[in-house]
Amino acid sequence: MILKLTPLILLIAAVECQFNSQDATLAMLERVNEPLFIPKCETGVMLEVPTDYLPSGYQEAAIQNQLNNRFRNRIQIPIKKIQIPDVSDLLALPRLGTFSTFVPRHRKLSARLITLFMEMRTVEDFFALAAYLRDRINPSLFVYAFSVAIMNRQDTRNVRLPPVSETFPGRYVDGSVFVRAREESYILSDSLVSMRATIEIPQDYTATQREPEHRVAYFREDLGINLHHWHWHLIYPFEGPREVVQKNRRGELFYYAHQQIIGRYDFERLCNKLPRTVRLQNFAEPIPEAYFPKLTSQIASRNWQSRPGGLRMRDINREADQLKVDIADLERWRARFLEAIERGRVESTNGTTIPLTEQNGIDILGDMMEPSQYSVNPQLYGQLHNMLHVVISLIHDPDHRFLETFSVIGEASTAMRDPAFYRIHSLVNDIFNLHKQSLPRYTVQQLEFQGIQVRGIEISTKGTTQRNTFMTYWEKSTVDLSRGMDFFPRGPVFARFTHLQHMPFTLNVDVTNSGQRRQALIRVFLAPKLDERGRDMPLVEQRNMFIELDKFLYDLQPGANKIVRNSVQSTVSIPFEQTFRDLETGRPPANNTGGSDNFNFCGCGWPHHMLIPKGNIEGFPSILFVMISNAETDWTPRRNTANNVCSEAAAYCGIRGENYPDRRAMGYPFDRLPRQNAVTLQTFLTPNMGIKEVVIRFNDTVVDKTPNNGREPRSQIWNPSNPRNPSPRPAINPLSNPNIPPNPTNGRPNTNPRPNTNNRPNTNNRPNNPNNRPNIPNQPWNSNQRPPQNGRGGPNPPTFDWQNGPRPGGRPSSPNNFFNFQGNFDRGQSQPIAFPGRAGGYGK
Repeated sequence: MILKLTPLILLIAAVECQFNSQDATLAMLERVNEPLFIPKCETGVMLEVPTDYLPSGYQEAAIQNQLNNRFRNRIQIPIKKIQIPDVSDLLALPRLGTFSTFVPRHRKLSARLITLFMEMRTVEDFFALAAYLRDRINPSLFVYAFSVAIMNRQDTRNVRLPPVSETFPGRYVDGSVFVRAREESYILSDSLVSMRATIEIPQDYTATQREPEHRVAYFREDLGINLHHWHWHLIYPFEGPREVVQKNRRGELFYYAHQQIIGRYDFERLCNKLPRTVRLQNFAEPIPEAYFPKLTSQIASRNWQSRPGGLRMRDINREADQLKVDIADLERWRARFLEAIERGRVESTNGTTIPLTEQNGIDILGDMMEPSQYSVNPQLYGQLHNMLHVVISLIHDPDHRFLETFSVIGEASTAMRDPAFYRIHSLVNDIFNLHKQSLPRYTVQQLEFQGIQVRGIEISTKGTTQRNTFMTYWEKSTVDLSRGMDFFPRGPVFARFTHLQHMPFTLNVDVTNSGQRRQALIRVFLAPKLDERGRDMPLVEQRNMFIELDKFLYDLQPGANKIVRNSVQSTVSIPFEQTFRDLETGRPPANNTGGSDNFNFCGCGWPHHMLIPKGNIEGFPSILFVMISNAETDWTPRRNTANNVCSEAAAYCGIRGENYPDRRAMGYPFDRLPRQNAVTLQTFLTPNMGIKEVVIRFNDTVVDKTPNNGREPRSQIWNPSNPRNPSPRPAINPLSNPNIPPNPTNGRPNTNPRPNTNNRPNTNNRPNNPNNRPNIPNQPWNSNQRPPQNGRGGPNPPTFDWQNGPRPGGRPSSPNNFFNFQGNFDRGQSQPIAFPGRAGGYGK
């Protein structure tokens, strides 16, 4: 054995090695089922791991592998040898098992591992422990705890995490994609990598339009939205060391981030002629919503479980997971929350009471709803939110008799795909809302900003002369899945998916300042104007539907001021490229500190392509609200401006290492009931506020974006609906190819196909354009040609004909055309919502 180890020692001595945290992180999180000694990343990163760090079955193979790569051009990173702490308890979770932070046993294991990672004295020690554990423990547990540590350690603050969709693509992509990807990878390897087809992910692969809930699947299954939810929970875990868990206003941010998710989801539902979400109320009633995710766990090599409609929640008793929870527990925990809110105080473990004040009440309740060991009395108030996720995720096998694991709602990175997620959080949000309704209402004096008056508001949108009109459409983008394709030949594996997008727009606000120069805080919100029945929405309901679009500082000069704000500057969202950026391409050298700071982004934020709801073809009526308040009293300045190294979306995520930047309650001024005489939004306004009626107009057009942030487009495209096509067609934009007529059905089969009768010669090198439809050139768009919006809003989409409405012929281009906005819904009107502000009382 000594002779076998000698070449490894010589190899390390002969190669110049340098530790790089970013490269080491990418290597740790790439192909997590493959052993660590196999070269990682496109640059061939080799982690020089001490042999005894590897599982015994890999040690000789690792030596041989490193000898084979001795004279190749590899980036080699030395891994330090340290004294490994006792980690036997972390091995209790099977390596090929499932992991969820909602399961108490799993959560304790993750807290233990996060604590170990945070206690490592140096960054080299941290990566050494990670290298030792990576191939020994459950990969999902490792990725979660490792990512939390990267986010919270000071010495890794400039390290950028790859999106979890690259690490675990099976959580986001139809399992059939990997069959074709494996074929492409093996047949077109090495020098033929550039010939691999781009794999098309159908927009409707989880259900058809016969299922009403599928009309909002583009929201629930959006890649960026689910990554946002995962990343938020990395920043705000609910188990671990105190400095990791107890961040400034964490509980309130849990409330606000999820309240905004529900507001946005209900906004989308109204746009698609669906009623607002009905909260979970009677835990014994069947759950009518079904969900069939069509996803495969690459760790366990098993399908994520489906849930047919009509199943009832049942008591959970699973010895293998050390999990036992009864429906009666859920009822009891809910009752204790309601009692605490009614009394205005909570009981601590030592018998004293803590008042739920205006300043800290919602923060206490938020910490209790997603409890940690630092929450107030978790033994008394339980785990209502977490266990609702667990009980629904195991509804198909509550006693483990069929050896099945949880469904997508039991995992933070996939939970938002399931319609039941929104029913859970509608209940949670309404419980929080009971507390908010118990607080004193804002007075005029608390809302106004003396001497400041909003004179006018206008939205100007690129690509149209229509004022006060937001414009949305479909866009196709491409991501590289290869970093999560274990045991596949190297090289990119591109997948193309369709998502909602909007045209870039500019907010213009005219303001008069009758006093001296003032620093102002501008708040921008958007809400639907009408309810399900097409009637003006009462303010008491509408206040819960206002979604935040932006919040920013502005210096108001004496006299007239014109505020101009581009949509790309939103502090709510992050651009598409920020989420799906290639972390290996174009990164500055490690010794270029300034360049490294500019390269690194904060990964948490609402995806910018989903900033504006879909609207509809006719133009969905909405209300834009702008409020100007005093920044001197409302804004929290940074303690350390050196932390400003990334483009942040602070509204939903906060700022790393800083207090939340807004001193006001999150959601202000709509977080409380309006004052008694303010029945409508118009009567609620003070001079420093303004509203504008706007419309959101949807164009059922697909714009094809260049794959993968500027890489050369793939020469072929593969569609799973015809996997045996021996001659894949070129990657094209249907609207720019004369041989393929535009498809107004979002990629679904057209039940009334219309032939292309426009056969006149095309003399201007542009595609024939039947029915005067707009031509949309499929122009390459890469990082060197990026437009000023820096990725937000797409690559300068062309001007659409937004005024012509649905296209003639064929079936309607949107499911919206099947319904009259004044008419009935597929599921009928929901049962009376029993909270104040809607019909009925709280309920049974």
